[in-house]
Amino acid sequence: MSNYKIPILPFDTELETKPVLKKLAQAHRALAELKGIAETIPNDTILINTLSLQEAKDSSAIENIITTHDELYRADALSKEFASTASKEVHSYAVALRKGFEIVRQKGILSNNHILEIQATIEDNNAGFRKLPGTALKNEKTGEVVYTPPQHPQEIIDLMSNLEKFINDNSLSDWDALVKMAVVHHQFESIHPFYDGNGRTGRIINILYLVKEDLLKIPILYLSRYINQNKADYYKLLQKVRTDNAWQEWVLFILDGVEQTALQTIKQIQGIKVLMQSHKQKIRTELPKIYSQDILNNIFRHPYTKIEFVIADLGISRNTATKYLDELARIGILNKQKIGRDSYYINTELYNLLGNINANA
Repeated sequence: MSNYKIPILPFDTELETKPVLKKLAQAHRALAELKGIAETIPNDTILINTLSLQEAKDSSAIENIITTHDELYRADALSKEFASTASKEVHSYAVALRKGFEIVRQKGILSNNHILEIQATIEDNNAGFRKLPGTALKNEKTGEVVYTPPQHPQEIIDLMSNLEKFINDNSLSDWDALVKMAVVHHQFESIHPFYDGNGRTGRIINILYLVKEDLLKIPILYLSRYINQNKADYYKLLQKVRTDNAWQEWVLFILDGVEQTALQTIKQIQGIKVLMQSHKQKIRTELPKIYSQDILNNIFRHPYTKIEFVIADLGISRNTATKYLDELARIGILNKQKIGRDSYYINTELYNLLGNINANA
């Protein structure tokens, strides 16, 4: 078991070694390209809606909360109807991510109160920071305790206050922002301030920190997929910092994740752009009377759209919304399916694109 003493930030260890600097250049280049291509999508809610659900799905899967793409996209957050308990939890994560994004976009900071709000949204409770002792992190397979986080409530509050300052006051350290993100993530997971939801909250903090530092305009870096695919290494390296002070290995792991997932997300956005243009041309050619950018945006914001979504997005009557969707189904843009009491209109090509990229990444 580790007797790791959580450091006060910033600390003196040399983090920006030659291997780290080399990887930093690659990660920043990929991030800059992602930021640029994301700005070419006409409505950023298309990416926020679809990619935040993908991020939520993979981040939740790390915690063994498993849902399918089908359950995910036909869940109706507006009417609180979900295909499964897991899909409800994934949607709660996506809502927390979007809420955090709005906070950072408006305030320009990420405070402990904001972090508490994000975690409360994920867990649907207001338990706050841990107040009772007994929390220990165990090996999933053996049950062995591998790390015991701080137990005293005041120590948790003090460490989180230090972390809050480190996140928001750039004068405290001249480390590169991506190195800081790696340190912030390790520090948060080591403090483990909540009874539950620490992993998911920590991964949201990663994305929001990139937005805060203007490395991304919108929260679309899909880092949880990389962590999920390298789960054993992720937990091993988290612990290796605690036992061996192996900061370089940890930082390189996170930077590699930033680079890989940025490049994967670029491919995903390129695919969405091509498909949007193809659908746009088909609708304008075959259904010129109903074509609008708003209807195009709707069927890309909601891979499984519904009459209610179109009414809300376009401000039109139920009859008109039904007519629009039925016409789009008639020309093969959408696939109409009756699931339970509801009719869903599935953008099949978008659904396949999102699912295939996720599976093959």
